Amino acid sequence: MSTPILEVNNLQVSFKMFAGEVQAVRGVSFTLNKGEVLAIVGESGCGKSVTAQTIMRLVPTPPSYIKGGTAVFDGKHEITTMKESEMQKIRGEEMGMIFQDPMTSLNPTMTVGEQIVEGIRKHQGGSRLKARNRAIELLSMVGMSNPAERLRQYPHQLSGGMRQRVMIAIALACNPKLLIADEPTTALDVTIQAQIMELLQQIQEQTGTSIILITHDLGVVAEMAHRIIVMYAGKVVEEGNVNEIFYDSKHPYTWGLLRSVPRLDSDAHSELASIPGTPPDLFAPPKGCAFAARCPYAMEVCLNKDPEHFRVSDSHSAACWLLHPDAPKVERPVEVGGRTHG
Repeated sequence: MSTPILEVNNLQVSFKMFAGEVQAVRGVSFTLNKGEVLAIVGESGCGKSVTAQTIMRLVPTPPSYIKGGTAVFDGKHEITTMKESEMQKIRGEEMGMIFQDPMTSLNPTMTVGEQIVEGIRKHQGGSRLKARNRAIELLSMVGMSNPAERLRQYPHQLSGGMRQRVMIAIALACNPKLLIADEPTTALDVTIQAQIMELLQQIQEQTGTSIILITHDLGVVAEMAHRIIVMYAGKVVEEGNVNEIFYDSKHPYTWGLLRSVPRLDSDAHSELASIPGTPPDLFAPPKGCAFAARCPYAMEVCLNKDPEHFRVSDSHSAACWLLHPDAPKVERPVEVGGRTHG
């Protein structure tokens, strides 16, 4: 039986703004097991990054506040109620995070080496020389050429891909049990994206670190993730292993995400598929299914009542009224194609 490293139950996070309350995360629940790679996917604004940053307790308070729910790390740390002083002891040492844009996440006034060494000495102590040697080892592990020379350079002297490798090295400095990668390839070209994803996969296989991978691109996670959570409007709308999501998905929103992934076998003159409409305003979320206004299969019940999660298998569930026994049968669109999962 798998052992959970993180258990999130009914997490609710809101932002108090001048115009009212933004309900960014609305009852998210999931479990991450030790040694597992869990991908959280969805459009921008669906709450995936806020969920991850709340787990790290990096969302500024105010304006944010945890409205409800729990997040238990390693079976003993209740993250939602921890004081900042307590959180600092596990953030960086037991949890690491790779941010979206390394250029704005790295300190431009400090060399790469100083930024890696700082975290190592804070959490593990030891001499500066020992920490420097560990920093060289980390840069070598993430594929940086001439690591000793790179330690003396500043972030602006490195390419985008090299800066992202430095971010990964910082996140791995203390051998964390949990690594959160928040859109780690967003600002990179496709060649470097592939290199970074391959690097993360190698690190996970070598260290056994549990990883939460946040992205809006289902194609990015096909080869790496064990399970996928699909989020929309602050909620989990579908959850399953990779094969279930790619080949047997049940939620129309997941179908839309899959259809919008560019395919090599598509007609070169055809338009890229997209999901019509826009996500709902989370100042005043709809009382029914949040996706109903954009869903071609929406029924009256979808507009008036939020669907429960219907169990498809032991590992697969979706929050869609189409799965109700009394709902009309709707087949998954033919144009929604899966990808090979290695």
